Amino acid sequence: MENIMIKKLFILLKIARKLALSDAIKVISKFHKPPLIIKIFLSLLSISFSKNKYDSNKISDEEKLCTSIQEMGTTFIKLGQFLSTRPDIIGEVLSMQLEKLQDRLPPFSTYEAKEIAKKNLGNEAFNSIINFGEPVAAASIAQVHKAQIKDGKIIKDVAIKILRPNIKKIFNDEIDALMLLAYFIESLISKTKRLKLIEVVFLLKEITNHEMDLRFEAAAANEFAENTKNDAGFHVPKIYWNFTSEEILTLDWIEGVSIREKEILKNKKINIEVIATDIIQHFLRHAVRDGFFHADMHQGNLFIDDNGQIIPIDFGIMGRMDQLNRRYLAEILYGFVQRDYKKVAEVHIIAGLVPNNVNVDELAQALRSIGEPIFGQTVKDISGGKLLKQLFDVTEKFNMQTQPQLLLLQKTMVVVEGVARKLNPNTNIWETSKPVLEKWLKQTKDPINTFTNTLKDSAEVLKKLPEFPKIMDKANQALTFMASGKIPQESNSFSALNEKKVEMKSFRNQSIIGLLLLVFLGIIVF
Repeated sequence: MENIMIKKLFILLKIARKLALSDAIKVISKFHKPPLIIKIFLSLLSISFSKNKYDSNKISDEEKLCTSIQEMGTTFIKLGQFLSTRPDIIGEVLSMQLEKLQDRLPPFSTYEAKEIAKKNLGNEAFNSIINFGEPVAAASIAQVHKAQIKDGKIIKDVAIKILRPNIKKIFNDEIDALMLLAYFIESLISKTKRLKLIEVVFLLKEITNHEMDLRFEAAAANEFAENTKNDAGFHVPKIYWNFTSEEILTLDWIEGVSIREKEILKNKKINIEVIATDIIQHFLRHAVRDGFFHADMHQGNLFIDDNGQIIPIDFGIMGRMDQLNRRYLAEILYGFVQRDYKKVAEVHIIAGLVPNNVNVDELAQALRSIGEPIFGQTVKDISGGKLLKQLFDVTEKFNMQTQPQLLLLQKTMVVVEGVARKLNPNTNIWETSKPVLEKWLKQTKDPINTFTNTLKDSAEVLKKLPEFPKIMDKANQALTFMASGKIPQESNSFSALNEKKVEMKSFRNQSIIGLLLLVFLGIIVF
């Protein structure tokens, strides 16, 4: 174990050197002052005879920070992206800076990509790939190549996503070193313990390792395609399983325009107002009807083809909701649309999300305090995602159980609404949402009665809600943890985290004993 820990320390020093030579720590210091001991340590590591290429007043702090993080590689890009969702740790200002971070890195060679593909697929499948092209997109974990394959007698254009060489080892070595750093910081600076830095780094490790198994993404895309095959105006690319493995993902090549290219879409005579409405309705439909939704629907992951169809890509982060939470979501959103706050309060109590002894009228009054100000806002300021956040904040005071699935949905809803508003600033979230919610609730007949019956049928599920991560597969567990921002104590991951802590504590104690022995020997000898 000592050798492993020494290796981690060596990696940690290399990371600290990268950090010290970058502009990241300088920019971060403008928002959060690091402890003096860390500043001195990084100053010593930053001694360099080469000129800092970012010493320019023309580059904004935001650009300096993002460029520095990108140049530090995959681990820091993922850490930066993850921390951008945690303003509770780094603050709102720095969180907003990190939201601009782009997941881009220079591509690795096509020769290496082909070798990885051959190793994963075998010679027969690899040799049936035609016109394996140069990389068309490169991110921190994987890159994409355009190619062709034979699907029966038909030649298909495909996108082949390939993991970076040795990325799992590099990432896990670096993230373990960062976990050791987090442990040292918590041990030396007691006030940082409330931030739970070790848990944050461990959580990032869980999520990213899930993302680095492309079979999970392939399975998610396949399920998503099955669910949405009859949804007009929405198309999920087909997965080719014979050309897919842990490190390779092959799916239909998409000919389309990024949803961020508003002017190009207009020139193609595509109605962007309709697209803005559709994107919100599809998202809600997938959430309440299927209980399975794309949880990373930012502009870079959405394309529009010549027929005006929305085509999502990148299925590494998907959200899943059980029947109970789908029911709950539809009821509360529709209740707010109708401004029926008492009904929304009743739904909370019937679902067991707040204790039975909560006064319905008091809860309804609290809900009214959220809803009514929203109806007084202009259309462009209304947000269903922000409404849900306020709802969770208020109902927490009534001891509402936290539902990680709903937290992930709420975060995604904010992103989806942002994408729609960029296309059409006047998109009315309530008018857009209403027909989807109304139709689904009508299909399930009388909402409250059906909801009550669903709960009775799901009594066993309700009892096990606190233990939900136990019965989830690896992928859903990681995503649930991400949504809640914490690792439940009854999960396997929590046990693994505690083992890590014991390992680091043992290393720290042995290091201290070793240092004392050296000092003692020094006194005797000299």
